[in-house]
Amino acid sequence: MSIYRNAVWLMKGLQEYTKCGYEAAAKHFVPADLEVNLSGRSFLITGANSGIGKATAQEIANRGGTVHMVCRNKGRADAAKDEIVERSKNENVHVHIVDMSSIRQVWEFAQSFSQNNSVHVLINNAGCMVNQRELTEESLEKNFATNTLGMYVLTSALIPALKKAEDPRVVTVSSGGMLTQKLNVDDLQVEKGTFDGTMVYAQNKRQQVILTERWASQHKDVHFSSMHPGWADTPAVQSSMPSFHAKMQSRLRTEAMGADTVVWLAASLPASKQPSGLFFQGPQLRRRRSSWRRWRSSPSSSNLDDFANVFFFKNQALLNNELMFT
Repeated sequence: MSIYRNAVWLMKGLQEYTKCGYEAAAKHFVPADLEVNLSGRSFLITGANSGIGKATAQEIANRGGTVHMVCRNKGRADAAKDEIVERSKNENVHVHIVDMSSIRQVWEFAQSFSQNNSVHVLINNAGCMVNQRELTEESLEKNFATNTLGMYVLTSALIPALKKAEDPRVVTVSSGGMLTQKLNVDDLQVEKGTFDGTMVYAQNKRQQVILTERWASQHKDVHFSSMHPGWADTPAVQSSMPSFHAKMQSRLRTEAMGADTVVWLAASLPASKQPSGLFFQGPQLRRRRSSWRRWRSSPSSSNLDDFANVFFFKNQALLNNELMFT
């Protein structure tokens, strides 16, 4: 991360990503966009037991939608479900226990879910920031496995089911932190050099945005979008970035503020009328692809359109082996 790029991102963040930035942008929001009845529509939300995922699940349930919470910890998931049901008076809230870093679990869940349930909207929210290099049981770097590969497998597996639904959408919770990193497709599992969890996370979030673009170009009948929730006061920020949280706590957005754009993209009619594949930093503050391409990777891998091909073929052993396609 260059000093210049980091400084630009920090200045932008202080202006736009904080609670004050949200409150300024919210003056231009259209409340009617979210005055919707979601009865009969099914929403699958990963990482839905806390933070932005839980706030999103609550807002969807409040509007009558059927919520499928994909969570890792059953105790926390059940407690979150009970709270969501109590507040929304909506009994159509369901818990599914899946570790998004386990590619086998993700694949098996997606196959079972699509056979037994309909899905109108997939919200890829689950994520992690592990600050030391850690491998999963499948020998995958944990951040990459959770943030990129698990999201990729779940989305790819559910696209056929989404195509059967009316107005299908995929919303991926990325991060403006991806603007601090040039894309590096040559070391997706961070096997070279010094490991920095924050930079790895930023790489993963950039990968998510690019995959969103690729899916949008390949699947015209599904609406894809990615977004940055701003700097929100969530358990993940508290545990993964304690120093940042301590310094910025008074300026951080609430979880509901962080979820606002997710809900808008997932539930409102205007959101689905936007071009597919865009990266949003708020309902009125969307950032088109061309405006962040200047932050792309080094010349040796500068063509962003090649990312998916590199991702697929360089990791063919991960994507096409017995973990997924037996």
